[in-house]
Amino acid sequence: MEYIDYYKVLGVPKNATEKEIKKAYRKLARKYHPDVNPNDAAAEKKFKEANEANEVLGDPEKRKKYDQYGKDWMHAEEFEKAKAQQRGSRASSGQGQDFGGGDFSDFFESMFGGGGFSQGGFSSRGGQQVRYRGQDLNAELRLNLHDAYKTQKQTLTVNGKNIRITIPAGIENGQTIKIAGHGGPGRNGGPKGDLYLTFIIDNNTPFKRDGNHLYKNVDLDLYTAILGGEITVDTFDGKAKLKVKPETQSGTTVKLKGKGFPIYKKEGQFGDLFITYNVKTPTGLSDQEKELFKKLASLKN
Repeated sequence: MEYIDYYKVLGVPKNATEKEIKKAYRKLARKYHPDVNPNDAAAEKKFKEANEANEVLGDPEKRKKYDQYGKDWMHAEEFEKAKAQQRGSRASSGQGQDFGGGDFSDFFESMFGGGGFSQGGFSSRGGQQVRYRGQDLNAELRLNLHDAYKTQKQTLTVNGKNIRITIPAGIENGQTIKIAGHGGPGRNGGPKGDLYLTFIIDNNTPFKRDGNHLYKNVDLDLYTAILGGEITVDTFDGKAKLKVKPETQSGTTVKLKGKGFPIYKKEGQFGDLFITYNVKTPTGLSDQEKELFKKLASLKN
């Protein structure tokens, strides 16, 4: 297996925090997303590499194995089991062997390709075989933003079998969840691997999502902006009435608490909705209206 430096892929140092890794991945996912770069093979490759790097470095357990075993991280458990058996066997015969060192390639090559191991698995002096865990599988699932707003169930077909999954409200774009036991089959009676499902959230709404908060621009007519009044705005799941203060300036932002996006796995909790006013200058004025504006201007001066 070719070694891929996932830290280099995401452009973060090896001591990067989970937050820094997540931020770097999101930036790359937006930049190289297939919808932004249609028919671009190079961008598609970078998008897949970024997803793969995020799946490993974004999971503390996987990241720990990757940091220790490098390209062989997926076989870390098999290595530890075989190492323990080998040590036990050699201890009983008065011999010893050290599997230490930073490069485990020779060991894994012999484990899966022959050498001192049988094709069915590593055999100890007692004739026992190591049970190899199945390979983890990775897949993507596309949802639109409205789908991600409510908890829902979906049926997926994996390895020819249908599985029913629950997708919690508030799932984020690029987020990966683990579905235990639905990966590749194990060897020698070993357990199945897991399925890692990454979500791609398409947003075709007038709302911009940032974490649990939503943002939206709303046009405001000049007269309401000057005199104040009440307007009705669309929220993500309905409508809300807002009181506009007199002399409201264009670019003014107001917050609607609890009208944002659901917080992942926190039932009944939501982020906030931020409305930014865009004051519209009236057009098609009549002569009389223009005259009134002239009078206003003269009064102001």
